[in-house]
Amino acid sequence: MALGVEYAHRHTFTTRTGARLKIATWITGFCDTRRLHGVSGYGSPIDCERDHQADAAGELGA
Repeated sequence: MALGVEYAHRHTFTTRTGARLKIATWITGFCDTRRLHGVSGYGSPIDCERDHQADAAGELGA
């Protein structure tokens, strides 16, 4: 689902700054931490980033 369907269309924002803050909070609080993404093997982006960092650290230690 797109941002507009999941969040922006469900809220009314009084200012552009308020909209930016709320949307950024939604992205970092939900989308990046809990929402599953097919591109990352149906894990969250934050899980994919942790896995990538762990793999990179393992390669450096080898």
